[in-house]
Amino acid sequence: MLYHLFIYLRENFNLTGAGLFQFITFRAAMAVILSLVITLIFGKRLIRFLQHKQIGETIRDLGLQGEDTKRGTPTMGGLIIIAGIIIPTLLFARITNVYILMMLLSTVWLGLIGFLDDYIKVFRKNKEGLAGRFKILGQVGLGIIIGTTMYYNQYVTTTREVIPGQPVLFNKAEKIASKPYERVDEKGISHTYVQVNAPVTTVPFAKNHELSYGKIAALFGEKAVEWLTPLIYILFVIFIITAVSNGANITDGVDGLATGVSAVAGLCFGVFAYLSGNFVFAGYLNIMHIPNLGELSIFVGAFVGACIGFLWYNAYPAQVFMGDTGSLALGGIIASLAIIVRKELLIPIICGIFLVENISVMVQVYYFKYTKKKYGEGRRILKMAPLHHHYQKSGYHESKIVTRFWIIGIILAVLSVVTLKLQ
Repeated sequence: MLYHLFIYLRENFNLTGAGLFQFITFRAAMAVILSLVITLIFGKRLIRFLQHKQIGETIRDLGLQGEDTKRGTPTMGGLIIIAGIIIPTLLFARITNVYILMMLLSTVWLGLIGFLDDYIKVFRKNKEGLAGRFKILGQVGLGIIIGTTMYYNQYVTTTREVIPGQPVLFNKAEKIASKPYERVDEKGISHTYVQVNAPVTTVPFAKNHELSYGKIAALFGEKAVEWLTPLIYILFVIFIITAVSNGANITDGVDGLATGVSAVAGLCFGVFAYLSGNFVFAGYLNIMHIPNLGELSIFVGAFVGACIGFLWYNAYPAQVFMGDTGSLALGGIIASLAIIVRKELLIPIICGIFLVENISVMVQVYYFKYTKKKYGEGRRILKMAPLHHHYQKSGYHESKIVTRFWIIGIILAVLSVVTLKLQ
């Protein structure tokens, strides 16, 4: 809102300093600062309110060191994160931008589902919370909305160079969204470009790094491309959002773990968004240029600021837990960011912590059921799942576990950024 206000004042009244709001870097920095202010100030007040209302976490007896000290710790602190994301984004971003609208929807949508889960646990005294099928239904619903918007919205485009003798469109799932236009590079050579609506993603570590979902559909016959491509794409988006949001939810088991890992992953996707949204940087790095994507940097700035601000209260020993209100929202945000910046194939690397935590639970459950059926008693590979609890059972202090997981998350993020030139 402030963006539109100051641009109006600059154009109509020549207000000094209003021009700063046209720069993405300035608005992203302001979003980070405001997000930190909101989470630090609002967070303290919310914690006091939750303590006063005795809205505390119900801790299951898992035999973990220090779990008794966590009993009664205020939960539903994800509201702090959501406020720290939404308010700066509304103030500093162009809220008419389709990518900003999708990210705001993802934040509110899964935040609301998580809030319902926490509400049932805390106020209804039901430890199971919201039934799993309703969580899945909510995640699938968001996946359908994001997938459909990414596929059909006319403002969701990528830039493609028009090269004589080569087709602009690669299959029937793509269509031209703009008239051809010219740009002159740093060597003074003119190139012709066009905007296309295309369901494509980036393939890491590959020289021909653009993969069209239409090519996947073409494996079933050229006639199936038009109707099968959107189905494949939307199903894939649903899978990503469900998997990543559940991974974040599972990872939120020790103080500061999910928050810190999410901040690192969000920052990584923010770098991708800024570079891909800038025509010059995208051309220099030879990566996909996505018009208007740079605006997403403001949302990411608010997201990272909210995570860091929340860590002030969530780091060991935690004064507040985010609950499903925060963990589902964090996972949904990261998944949606990956889809929007066309880096969904990098999720196993960037979100490696979430992936390993998810796999540890699935392997543990499968092996237990398999050995119970084969030997008559269930056996375990890990001392406890998910993985961070295994290390707790092994005698590691949770602050050491969290720090090391953060370090691994940073290494994975750096490796992901390096893929920009490894192609």
